[in-house]
Amino acid sequence: MTGTLRVGLVGYGLAGSVFHAPLIAATEGLALDTVVTSNAERRDQARAEFPDVRFAASPDELWEPARAGSLDLIVIASPNKTHVPVATAALKAGLPVVVDKPVAGTAAEARGLAALAEERGLLLSVFQNRRWDNDFLTLRSLVERGELGDVQRFESRFERWRPRPKGGWRESGAPEEIGGLLYDLGSHVVDQALVLFGPAVQVYAESDVRRPGAEADDDTFIAVTHAGGVRSHLYVSATAAQLGPRFRVLGSRAGYVKYGLDPQEAALREGRRPSGSGEWGVEDESLWGRVGAGESPLTGGGRPVPTLPGDYPAYYAGVVAALRDGTSPPVTAHEAAAALDVLEAARRSARDGVTVTL
Repeated sequence: MTGTLRVGLVGYGLAGSVFHAPLIAATEGLALDTVVTSNAERRDQARAEFPDVRFAASPDELWEPARAGSLDLIVIASPNKTHVPVATAALKAGLPVVVDKPVAGTAAEARGLAALAEERGLLLSVFQNRRWDNDFLTLRSLVERGELGDVQRFESRFERWRPRPKGGWRESGAPEEIGGLLYDLGSHVVDQALVLFGPAVQVYAESDVRRPGAEADDDTFIAVTHAGGVRSHLYVSATAAQLGPRFRVLGSRAGYVKYGLDPQEAALREGRRPSGSGEWGVEDESLWGRVGAGESPLTGGGRPVPTLPGDYPAYYAGVVAALRDGTSPPVTAHEAAAALDVLEAARRSARDGVTVTL
């Protein structure tokens, strides 16, 4: 593909309006052409930021011959239960696809989509933006440089304090909605663990519904044993009255402790854009993590490690490169399926009180 690639964005809720549309617009070689939403307020919101955007009321309009021929990429940011059917329809219409995480409810469905994309010779990628979080990029660099020695334990927390459920499909207990934190934030922490430390061979999990009126899991712990011997302890919660460190990584030579969340989501929510003035993804020095051995970072132990800038724009830059040059997409459906293997095992482990071997 050459020239500017025209994007059809399905869904303009949180994922579509906060993450995908701004990042698409900020990526050289991409243009937001069509937004699929039947919600009048969301149309007004999209039109205010992207005056030239076109609209469709349903994804089916995108597959019509006249419309499909004017698009080069479909991005699916609609509710989880729509991911597989909409992605299937797009691929069958001959269009490359990016799907927000989780790509599907099961690993088998994810692999089915991957097979369809390969059969049609089309790109299929999953939006795992947290691979470009500032803390993850920093930790990955430390691990690759061997500064921690042999990593033995990886602790990752994605915690929030939301004592009252918000409702909506993300917190629905209906199985078809694929709601709950295990598949929402769990998709991020599991993907990061697999990228850092390789395939999982064993999974144990505890999952609870703690808030009054909540329907889906809101406090979940996942223990993953990796093929290389590293143990990952992963926490996702909406009920954390005191937030733990985002990362605590223990190696044979040193450990790394990092508090605080990457600033990119907050910046996007506030209306700031990667293509605007000022530095993108940079955090204050006071939030830098620390590397040390036998010392507490809370009392100034260890040495501060400058946090690398977060880089969400790198995801869509990778998509453009894959479409133009035929390189591998920044996240593959097979990688997403491997994460779903872990999430499915975690759900079974929590339900049955067993450790699951993959």
